[in-house]
Amino acid sequence: MELSKNFQHTGSEQKWYAHWKDKGYFNSTPDERPAYTIVIPPPNVTGVLHMGHALNNSVQDILLRRAKMSGYNTCWVPGTDHASIATEAKVVGMLREKGIDKKSLSRDEFLKYAWEWKEKYGGIILKQLEKLGCALDWDRTSFTMDDDYYAAVIRVFVELYEKGLIYRGVKMINWDPKAKTALSDEEVNYKQSNSKLYYVRYKIDSDKDEYITIATVRPETILGDTAICVHPEDERYAHMAGKYCFVPLINRRIPVIFDDYIDREFGTGALKVTPAHDINDYNLGLKHKLQVIDTLNDDGTMSEAAGLYIGQDRFAVRKAIVKDLDAAGNLVKEEEYSNQVGYSERTDVVIEPRLSMQWWCNMEGMAGPALDAVMNETIEFHPAKFRNTYRHWMSNIKDWCISRQLWWGHRIPAWYDQEGDIYVAANADAAHEKYKAAKPELAGQKPELRQEEDVLDTWFSSWLWPIEVFNWNKDPENKELAYYYPTSTLVTAPEIIFFWVARMVMAGYEFMGKKPFDKVYFTGIVRDKQGRKMSKSLGNSPDLLKLIEDHGADAVRFGVMISSPAGNDLLFDESQLEQGSFFCNKMWNAAKLVKGWESRQADIEDTQVRFAMSWMDARLAQVSAEVESMMKDFRLSEALKTIYSLIWNDFCSWYLEWVKPGMDQPIAASTYQHTVSTFERLLQLLHPYMPFVTEEIYHILRERMDGDDLIIRQLPEYAQADEKALREGALLQELITAVRDTRNKNGLKPKDVITLHIQSASEAFYNTVNDILSRQINAEKILFTDTAVAGSISIVVQTEKLYIVADAASVDTAGQIERMQKDIEYLRGFLVSVEKKLGNERFVANAKPEVVDAERKKQSDALAKIKVLEESIAQLG
Repeated sequence: MELSKNFQHTGSEQKWYAHWKDKGYFNSTPDERPAYTIVIPPPNVTGVLHMGHALNNSVQDILLRRAKMSGYNTCWVPGTDHASIATEAKVVGMLREKGIDKKSLSRDEFLKYAWEWKEKYGGIILKQLEKLGCALDWDRTSFTMDDDYYAAVIRVFVELYEKGLIYRGVKMINWDPKAKTALSDEEVNYKQSNSKLYYVRYKIDSDKDEYITIATVRPETILGDTAICVHPEDERYAHMAGKYCFVPLINRRIPVIFDDYIDREFGTGALKVTPAHDINDYNLGLKHKLQVIDTLNDDGTMSEAAGLYIGQDRFAVRKAIVKDLDAAGNLVKEEEYSNQVGYSERTDVVIEPRLSMQWWCNMEGMAGPALDAVMNETIEFHPAKFRNTYRHWMSNIKDWCISRQLWWGHRIPAWYDQEGDIYVAANADAAHEKYKAAKPELAGQKPELRQEEDVLDTWFSSWLWPIEVFNWNKDPENKELAYYYPTSTLVTAPEIIFFWVARMVMAGYEFMGKKPFDKVYFTGIVRDKQGRKMSKSLGNSPDLLKLIEDHGADAVRFGVMISSPAGNDLLFDESQLEQGSFFCNKMWNAAKLVKGWESRQADIEDTQVRFAMSWMDARLAQVSAEVESMMKDFRLSEALKTIYSLIWNDFCSWYLEWVKPGMDQPIAASTYQHTVSTFERLLQLLHPYMPFVTEEIYHILRERMDGDDLIIRQLPEYAQADEKALREGALLQELITAVRDTRNKNGLKPKDVITLHIQSASEAFYNTVNDILSRQINAEKILFTDTAVAGSISIVVQTEKLYIVADAASVDTAGQIERMQKDIEYLRGFLVSVEKKLGNERFVANAKPEVVDAERKKQSDALAKIKVLEESIAQLG
């Protein structure tokens, strides 16, 4: 078969993904093997694949494929989240384009449009994950508003309500004026903003021309002021006890109150109190029994209660009221001011604190077991630093605002009668039964019960994800839940540690009595090479599908993983994808080279290259052990770099060159078979990272029986790496490199033949590698000597003295001595740093024994080389 010049990724990706699916390799059913389970963080149905998805899902696929090759029954559950706020916004936008206003529709009419939108666009991101090569069990695809899932969410709400953990009440909440819904505290992002601090004076109600001045960054809220508050120990305002003042522009008469909550050092030490629009002001209002005036509509415009600027946007009013306050003589001054401003995590608009009747979930009792599980490492966090973040939040957990003023989502299962009494039940019939039980005197009447309009926070459904994807609600004792739960590893981003991770842990212990996963791996954030977070607004977020189309899925996976240290942010540069493409082609060309030897096999001895095979076996065993350790510690980027170096350097650059037959010469059949087997094992190591190119090359190397596919080939168990072979292989590489460099520096062309004289105590080693060394350095003869060779070029490698003799070479003895003296100077400096460490008693006492031994070996090696160099200089002199 004629192989293409380079790896053709497009055809390979389509062919092998279809093959894996057809063979059922992604599917899982419980059996006698240990399970390795991952549930995908369900992307929003509104989503399309971006660089964050590439990183997160590549990590999951790597872990899963490696587990599959290690004897586990792997199960990776896909699915999507209904994403209430984002999806409703998309549907409203679609309707607007059709000239339809949401307000003109009934709830059922709107939901019909929403479901049509979901069916048309909601599966796009899952299809895109196929392009990335994700080994997802597509038969298990879940959606957080599937009928069964919906029922589970309703059941949980009812159970928690009946336990007294869910309640309804008026509190200060975060209001999103764009989405027109409440948000939880975790859905607010705080950004440093450059604002202005406005100093405004309020006229005191007295015969004197007296004022009290406050400072505010939100002058539009002045219209809702119901008091001015000062500190009781602030002498500047002591004389104002019992006095009143007037709100500028509207002349509302409000009291001057005293409370030690006030920070006397901020602004003027006097605070305007607006209970409807600030949580601290609200608390002051409760304490001092102040009136609450809500000056904002739900869309962020001024309400009738504001009295002025009715219907105008809050930020337009901010500009207008400053001008009007100035004109009225109430604006004292303005100052530049830097402060933290809260933005909606979903819509990125400035949120408004607002008093609102909402549904709440008490989290304190559920937080205890969930906190203990992480702190005692029943659940492991990788990197462990995120345990502190988790502990801080869980130790200070607040009640969760779970209601959202939307139509798309799980409608809260609460019904109200005409008196306003609440009946929480799984459905309307059950609510009616509860009504009859509560009011038996009205049991014969058909009550008009009205269901709650609000839906539940999206996270109230996704916190059940690890249990409900295995049909917990229908059958809590089912064999799949028992087999796959707890899941093995959750891969997610640290920014949703509160939204999702903590809540899943709480739900796991609350409803299953055990943890939802064994380990959590937190990826970093994908940033551009300037360190900026990728976003559409900055225009620095590449089109992931275009990158896959141009470079291939393997190259994209390589690019995101090679620079992705655990838990740290990834600085993405498209050049990393080019490196991935080069790597694919390097392996492809190696496959072509090896495949070209197939017809040249002969039944001859492999003695000349046996050392190369032993060394490569030792390197494979060594790296396999290193990779196993790295994978356990989630050092995935480090593992990839190690495998990359093994394939590119050790296999392609060294091993293949060492075993390559001469022009038109045969290759020992044993050497060829060993080379193919070695290549296969290398492909196994790399497959989880780059599945397509590895599967393609695997099938090129040999004819395969049906079902002999790399994706399911089990990783072999390796014996301890042969340390002698590793040391000798490293020495051989150094010898070849040193001789080649010396040839180059002395103007010897590659075709110029040399004679190499070696002064060494290890003649047996050279007898083993003689043929490889001769071919690699183009040496006519390799001879042993006890003394320096006259007229030669002298070099030192480790403790080996080499003398190169060539007709074309002119010997620069002075230059050789100068280079050796520089080497000695460097080694002595190095020796000082090593001996300083070894002379430090604390280092020797506290460092691991192997670390101290390594330093001592550096010391002895440096001393030995200095001795050899000094002897060489003496001989040359």
